[in-house]
Amino acid sequence: MPDHALPALAGARTLYTADIGGSFIRFAACTHAGELVALAKQPTPAHDWTQFVDTLSAMLAAHVDGAADAALALSIAGLVDPADSTAFSANIPCITGRKLASELGARLGRPVFAANDADCLALAETVAGAGAGHRVVFSAVLGTGVGGGLVANGQLIQGAGGVTGEWGHGPIVNTQCQPEGEPEPLYVPRFACGCGQRGCVDTIGGARGIERLHVFLNAASTTDSPTPALDSHAILDAWTHADRAAVRTIGVWLELVADPLAAVVNVTGASRVTVGGGLAGSPALIGRLDQAVRSRVLHRRDEPLVVPGRFSADGGLIGAALLARQASNR
Repeated sequence: MPDHALPALAGARTLYTADIGGSFIRFAACTHAGELVALAKQPTPAHDWTQFVDTLSAMLAAHVDGAADAALALSIAGLVDPADSTAFSANIPCITGRKLASELGARLGRPVFAANDADCLALAETVAGAGAGHRVVFSAVLGTGVGGGLVANGQLIQGAGGVTGEWGHGPIVNTQCQPEGEPEPLYVPRFACGCGQRGCVDTIGGARGIERLHVFLNAASTTDSPTPALDSHAILDAWTHADRAAVRTIGVWLELVADPLAAVVNVTGASRVTVGGGLAGSPALIGRLDQAVRSRVLHRRDEPLVVPGRFSADGGLIGAALLARQASNR
Protein backbone atom coordinates (compact mmCIF):
# COMPACT_ATOMS: atom_id res chain seq x y z
CA MET A 1 0.00 0.00 0.00
CA PRO A 2 1.17 3.61 -0.60
CA ASP A 3 2.79 5.00 2.52
CA HIS A 4 0.87 8.28 2.28
CA ALA A 5 -2.49 9.58 1.12
CA LEU A 6 -3.02 10.23 -2.59
CA PRO A 7 -4.94 13.47 -3.17
CA ALA A 8 -6.52 12.04 -6.32
CA LEU A 9 -8.22 9.36 -4.20
CA ALA A 10 -9.79 11.83 -1.75
CA GLY A 11 -13.58 12.04 -1.70
CA ALA A 12 -16.58 12.90 0.41
CA ARG A 13 -16.68 9.47 2.00
CA THR A 14 -14.84 6.20 2.34
CA LEU A 15 -15.34 3.57 -0.35
CA TYR A 16 -14.08 0.00 -0.62
CA THR A 17 -12.05 -1.65 -3.31
CA ALA A 18 -11.04 -5.21 -4.20
CA ASP A 19 -8.39 -6.53 -6.58
CA ILE A 20 -9.71 -9.89 -7.75
CA GLY A 21 -7.34 -12.34 -9.38
CA GLY A 22 -7.63 -16.01 -10.16
CA SER A 23 -5.97 -16.96 -6.85
CA PHE A 24 -6.71 -14.21 -4.31
CA ILE A 25 -9.00 -11.29 -3.51
CA ARG A 26 -7.25 -8.31 -1.90
CA PHE A 27 -9.65 -6.00 -0.08
CA ALA A 28 -8.96 -2.42 1.01
CA ALA A 29 -10.61 0.81 2.12
CA CYS A 30 -10.08 4.09 0.31
CA THR A 31 -10.67 6.76 2.96
CA HIS A 32 -12.17 10.20 2.41
CA ALA A 33 -8.63 11.60 2.78
CA GLY A 34 -7.32 9.45 -0.08
CA GLU A 35 -5.46 6.84 1.97
CA LEU A 36 -5.56 3.20 0.84
CA VAL A 37 -5.79 0.84 3.82
CA ALA A 38 -5.33 -2.92 3.43
CA LEU A 39 -8.07 -4.87 5.20
CA ALA A 40 -8.11 -8.51 4.10
CA LYS A 41 -6.88 -11.14 1.68
CA GLN A 42 -8.86 -14.28 0.85
CA PRO A 43 -8.63 -17.07 -1.74
CA THR A 44 -10.82 -16.41 -4.78
CA PRO A 45 -13.76 -18.83 -5.15
CA ALA A 46 -13.14 -18.81 -8.88
CA HIS A 47 -15.61 -21.54 -9.84
CA ASP A 48 -18.63 -20.88 -7.61
CA TRP A 49 -20.70 -17.70 -8.02
CA THR A 50 -22.53 -18.11 -4.70
CA GLN A 51 -19.26 -18.53 -2.80
CA PHE A 52 -17.78 -15.61 -4.74
CA VAL A 53 -20.61 -13.31 -3.63
CA ASP A 54 -20.54 -14.68 -0.07
CA THR A 55 -16.78 -14.00 0.20
CA LEU A 56 -17.19 -10.36 -0.81
CA SER A 57 -20.20 -10.02 1.48
CA ALA A 58 -18.24 -11.43 4.44
CA MET A 59 -15.33 -9.05 3.78
CA LEU A 60 -17.69 -6.10 3.74
CA ALA A 61 -19.51 -7.25 6.86
CA ALA A 62 -16.24 -7.68 8.76
CA HIS A 63 -14.69 -4.34 7.82
CA VAL A 64 -17.39 -1.83 6.82
CA ASP A 65 -18.47 0.10 9.87
CA GLY A 66 -21.27 2.65 9.67
CA ALA A 67 -21.32 2.83 5.85
CA ALA A 68 -23.80 0.19 4.77
CA ASP A 69 -24.23 1.72 1.32
CA ALA A 70 -20.58 2.62 0.65
CA ALA A 71 -19.51 1.86 -2.91
CA LEU A 72 -17.44 -1.21 -3.81
CA ALA A 73 -14.94 -0.84 -6.69
CA LEU A 74 -13.53 -3.97 -8.32
CA SER A 75 -10.37 -4.56 -10.34
CA ILE A 76 -10.95 -7.84 -12.21
CA ALA A 77 -8.57 -10.23 -13.97
CA GLY A 78 -10.80 -10.36 -17.03
CA LEU A 79 -12.83 -8.25 -19.42
CA VAL A 80 -15.70 -6.05 -18.23
CA ASP A 81 -18.08 -4.62 -20.83
CA PRO A 82 -18.58 -0.91 -20.03
CA ALA A 83 -22.07 -1.03 -21.54
CA ASP A 84 -23.60 -3.39 -18.97
CA SER A 85 -20.62 -4.68 -16.89
CA THR A 86 -20.89 -8.21 -18.33
CA ALA A 87 -17.68 -10.01 -17.41
CA PHE A 88 -15.50 -12.60 -19.08
CA SER A 89 -12.59 -14.19 -17.23
CA ALA A 90 -10.64 -17.34 -17.99
CA ASN A 91 -9.16 -17.26 -14.49
CA ILE A 92 -12.45 -16.56 -12.66
CA PRO A 93 -15.00 -18.56 -14.67
CA CYS A 94 -17.84 -18.05 -12.18
CA ILE A 95 -18.15 -14.39 -13.19
CA THR A 96 -18.23 -15.03 -16.94
CA GLY A 97 -21.56 -13.88 -18.36
CA ARG A 98 -22.53 -12.09 -15.13
CA LYS A 99 -23.45 -8.42 -15.09
CA LEU A 100 -21.15 -7.61 -12.20
CA ALA A 101 -22.28 -4.11 -11.29
CA SER A 102 -26.00 -4.82 -11.24
CA GLU A 103 -25.91 -8.39 -9.95
CA LEU A 104 -23.38 -7.75 -7.19
CA GLY A 105 -24.97 -4.42 -6.37
CA ALA A 106 -28.32 -6.09 -5.79
CA ARG A 107 -26.81 -8.89 -3.71
CA LEU A 108 -24.52 -6.64 -1.64
CA GLY A 109 -26.90 -3.70 -1.29
CA ARG A 110 -24.49 -1.02 -2.47
CA PRO A 111 -23.18 0.61 -5.68
CA VAL A 112 -20.63 -1.60 -7.45
CA PHE A 113 -18.12 -0.52 -10.10
CA ALA A 114 -15.93 -2.97 -12.02
CA ALA A 115 -13.17 -2.79 -14.64
CA ASN A 116 -10.33 -4.85 -16.06
CA ASP A 117 -7.22 -4.90 -13.85
CA ALA A 118 -4.90 -3.57 -16.58
CA ASP A 119 -7.34 -0.71 -17.20
CA CYS A 120 -7.37 0.07 -13.48
CA LEU A 121 -3.57 0.08 -13.44
CA ALA A 122 -3.52 2.47 -16.41
CA LEU A 123 -5.84 4.89 -14.63
CA ALA A 124 -3.80 4.72 -11.42
CA GLU A 125 -0.52 5.41 -13.21
CA THR A 126 -2.02 8.28 -15.20
CA VAL A 127 -3.69 10.11 -12.34
CA ALA A 128 -1.25 9.49 -9.51
CA GLY A 129 1.74 7.57 -10.85
CA ALA A 130 4.42 7.55 -13.53
CA GLY A 131 2.06 8.93 -16.17
CA ALA A 132 0.94 11.99 -14.20
CA GLY A 133 0.98 15.17 -16.26
CA HIS A 134 0.60 13.38 -19.60
CA ARG A 135 -2.56 13.76 -21.66
CA VAL A 136 -2.46 10.29 -23.29
CA VAL A 137 -0.94 7.39 -21.34
CA PHE A 138 -0.65 3.76 -22.36
CA SER A 139 -0.04 1.19 -19.63
CA ALA A 140 1.81 -1.91 -20.84
CA VAL A 141 1.57 -4.89 -18.51
CA LEU A 142 4.53 -7.26 -18.86
CA GLY A 143 3.90 -9.92 -16.25
CA THR A 144 3.26 -13.62 -16.75
CA GLY A 145 1.67 -12.49 -20.00
CA VAL A 146 0.98 -9.19 -21.77
CA GLY A 147 -1.86 -6.70 -21.29
CA GLY A 148 -2.54 -3.01 -21.40
CA GLY A 149 -4.84 -0.06 -20.84
CA LEU A 150 -5.32 3.40 -22.30
CA VAL A 151 -6.18 6.70 -20.60
CA ALA A 152 -6.81 10.06 -22.30
CA ASN A 153 -7.43 13.36 -20.52
CA GLY A 154 -7.59 11.54 -17.20
CA GLN A 155 -10.40 9.25 -18.36
CA LEU A 156 -10.15 5.51 -18.96
CA ILE A 157 -10.89 4.54 -22.57
CA GLN A 158 -13.18 1.49 -22.57
CA GLY A 159 -14.01 0.09 -25.99
CA ALA A 160 -16.62 -2.36 -27.19
CA GLY A 161 -16.80 -5.40 -24.94
CA GLY A 162 -14.24 -3.84 -22.61
CA VAL A 163 -11.42 -4.52 -25.08
CA THR A 164 -9.02 -1.57 -25.20
CA GLY A 165 -5.24 -1.62 -24.96
CA GLU A 166 -5.07 -5.40 -25.49
CA TRP A 167 -1.87 -5.25 -27.50
CA GLY A 168 -0.94 -8.70 -26.20
CA HIS A 169 -3.27 -10.43 -28.64
CA GLY A 170 -3.42 -10.46 -32.40
CA PRO A 171 -0.96 -12.04 -34.89
CA ILE A 172 1.46 -9.12 -35.04
CA VAL A 173 4.86 -10.47 -33.95
CA ASN A 174 7.61 -10.55 -36.59
CA THR A 175 9.06 -13.90 -37.54
CA GLN A 176 12.50 -12.57 -38.47
CA CYS A 177 14.81 -10.20 -36.64
CA GLN A 178 18.49 -9.35 -36.50
CA PRO A 179 19.51 -8.07 -33.07
CA GLU A 180 22.86 -6.42 -32.54
CA GLY A 181 25.77 -8.86 -32.69
CA GLU A 182 23.98 -11.49 -34.81
CA PRO A 183 25.67 -12.10 -38.19
CA GLU A 184 22.51 -13.47 -39.82
CA PRO A 185 18.78 -12.83 -39.34
CA LEU A 186 17.10 -15.08 -36.80
CA TYR A 187 13.81 -16.88 -37.41
CA VAL A 188 11.21 -17.07 -34.65
CA PRO A 189 7.99 -18.99 -35.35
CA ARG A 190 4.52 -17.66 -34.61
CA PHE A 191 3.94 -19.55 -31.38
CA ALA A 192 0.39 -20.68 -30.60
CA CYS A 193 -1.43 -18.43 -28.11
CA GLY A 194 -4.01 -19.34 -25.50
CA CYS A 195 -6.49 -16.99 -27.21
CA GLY A 196 -6.59 -19.33 -30.21
CA GLN A 197 -4.38 -17.30 -32.54
CA ARG A 198 -0.70 -17.54 -33.40
CA GLY A 199 1.99 -14.88 -33.25
CA CYS A 200 0.52 -12.80 -30.41
CA VAL A 201 2.80 -10.57 -28.34
CA ASP A 202 1.53 -12.52 -25.32
CA THR A 203 3.41 -15.60 -26.56
CA ILE A 204 6.84 -13.94 -26.26
CA GLY A 205 6.43 -10.66 -24.38
CA GLY A 206 5.86 -11.69 -20.78
CA ALA A 207 7.93 -13.72 -18.33
CA ARG A 208 6.79 -17.04 -19.81
CA GLY A 209 7.52 -15.65 -23.28
CA ILE A 210 11.12 -14.80 -22.39
CA GLU A 211 11.54 -18.35 -21.09
CA ARG A 212 10.06 -19.79 -24.29
CA LEU A 213 12.34 -17.65 -26.46
CA HIS A 214 15.40 -18.62 -24.43
CA VAL A 215 14.82 -22.33 -24.95
CA PHE A 216 13.95 -21.96 -28.63
CA LEU A 217 16.80 -19.64 -29.63
CA ASN A 218 19.58 -21.27 -27.71
CA ALA A 219 18.60 -24.89 -28.08
CA ALA A 220 18.39 -24.29 -31.81
CA SER A 221 21.89 -22.82 -31.86
CA THR A 222 23.52 -25.46 -29.65
CA THR A 223 24.15 -29.05 -30.70
CA ASP A 224 26.48 -30.30 -27.98
CA SER A 225 24.19 -29.76 -24.97
CA PRO A 226 20.62 -28.59 -24.43
CA THR A 227 19.93 -25.14 -23.02
CA PRO A 228 18.66 -25.35 -19.41
CA ALA A 229 15.08 -24.22 -18.85
CA LEU A 230 15.80 -21.09 -16.81
CA ASP A 231 13.10 -18.89 -15.37
CA SER A 232 12.82 -15.25 -16.45
CA HIS A 233 14.60 -13.95 -13.34
CA ALA A 234 17.62 -16.15 -14.02
CA ILE A 235 17.66 -15.16 -17.70
CA LEU A 236 17.59 -11.46 -16.85
CA ASP A 237 20.32 -11.91 -14.26
CA ALA A 238 22.46 -13.76 -16.80
CA TRP A 239 21.79 -10.97 -19.33
CA THR A 240 23.09 -8.33 -16.92
CA HIS A 241 26.26 -10.44 -16.59
CA ALA A 242 26.70 -10.60 -20.38
CA ASP A 243 25.94 -14.32 -20.68
CA ARG A 244 25.97 -15.05 -24.41
CA ALA A 245 22.75 -17.11 -24.51
CA ALA A 246 20.84 -14.59 -22.37
CA VAL A 247 22.12 -11.67 -24.46
CA ARG A 248 20.77 -13.39 -27.57
CA THR A 249 17.39 -14.00 -25.91
CA ILE A 250 16.93 -10.45 -24.65
CA GLY A 251 18.16 -8.99 -27.92
CA VAL A 252 15.48 -10.89 -29.82
CA TRP A 253 12.87 -10.06 -27.16
CA LEU A 254 13.62 -6.35 -27.46
CA GLU A 255 13.20 -6.37 -31.24
CA LEU A 256 10.00 -8.40 -31.24
CA VAL A 257 8.33 -6.45 -28.41
CA ALA A 258 9.50 -2.95 -29.39
CA ASP A 259 7.90 -3.17 -32.85
CA PRO A 260 4.27 -3.64 -31.72
CA LEU A 261 4.72 -1.31 -28.75
CA ALA A 262 5.94 1.44 -31.09
CA ALA A 263 2.86 0.81 -33.24
CA VAL A 264 0.69 1.28 -30.14
CA VAL A 265 2.38 4.63 -29.47
CA ASN A 266 1.87 5.77 -33.06
CA VAL A 267 -1.82 4.76 -33.04
CA THR A 268 -2.72 6.19 -29.63
CA GLY A 269 -0.44 9.24 -29.54
CA ALA A 270 0.68 8.32 -26.03
CA SER A 271 3.46 10.51 -24.66
CA ARG A 272 4.14 8.13 -21.78
CA VAL A 273 4.07 4.34 -21.61
CA THR A 274 4.09 3.03 -18.05
CA VAL A 275 5.11 -0.58 -17.54
CA GLY A 276 3.58 -2.80 -14.89
CA GLY A 277 3.96 -6.48 -14.09
CA GLY A 278 6.97 -8.46 -12.97
CA LEU A 279 9.29 -7.44 -15.81
CA ALA A 280 8.91 -3.80 -14.75
CA GLY A 281 11.10 -4.77 -11.80
CA SER A 282 14.13 -4.74 -14.10
CA PRO A 283 15.03 -1.06 -14.71
CA ALA A 284 17.78 -2.11 -17.13
CA LEU A 285 15.34 -4.08 -19.28
CA ILE A 286 12.75 -1.30 -19.37
CA GLY A 287 15.50 1.22 -20.15
CA ARG A 288 16.58 -0.81 -23.17
CA LEU A 289 12.97 -1.25 -24.24
CA ASP A 290 12.50 2.52 -24.02
CA GLN A 291 15.48 3.08 -26.32
CA ALA A 292 14.21 0.48 -28.80
CA VAL A 293 10.68 1.93 -28.89
CA ARG A 294 11.85 5.55 -29.19
CA SER A 295 13.96 4.60 -32.21
CA ARG A 296 10.84 3.23 -33.93
CA VAL A 297 8.11 5.82 -33.28
CA LEU A 298 7.24 8.69 -35.61
CA HIS A 299 7.44 11.43 -32.97
CA ARG A 300 11.04 11.25 -31.79
CA ARG A 301 11.92 12.61 -28.36
CA ASP A 302 14.91 12.83 -26.06
CA GLU A 303 13.05 12.30 -22.79
CA PRO A 304 12.03 8.78 -21.66
CA LEU A 305 8.86 7.36 -23.22
CA VAL A 306 8.65 3.86 -21.72
CA VAL A 307 9.14 3.90 -17.94
CA PRO A 308 8.51 1.56 -14.99
CA GLY A 309 5.18 2.21 -13.30
CA ARG A 310 4.89 3.46 -9.73
CA PHE A 311 2.20 1.07 -8.49
CA SER A 312 3.57 -2.42 -9.03
CA ALA A 313 1.41 -4.02 -6.32
CA ASP A 314 -1.55 -1.71 -5.69
CA GLY A 315 -2.39 -0.30 -9.12
CA GLY A 316 -5.55 -2.37 -9.43
CA LEU A 317 -6.89 -1.24 -6.06
CA ILE A 318 -5.98 2.40 -6.67
CA GLY A 319 -7.35 2.47 -10.21
CA ALA A 320 -10.66 0.85 -9.23
CA ALA A 321 -11.06 3.40 -6.43
CA LEU A 322 -10.31 6.23 -8.86
CA LEU A 323 -12.90 4.88 -11.30
CA ALA A 324 -15.53 4.85 -8.56
CA ARG A 325 -14.55 8.36 -7.41
CA GLN A 326 -14.86 9.67 -10.98
CA ALA A 327 -18.25 8.02 -11.45
CA SER A 328 -19.60 9.44 -8.20
CA ASN A 329 -18.52 12.97 -9.21
CA ARG A 330 -20.37 12.93 -12.54
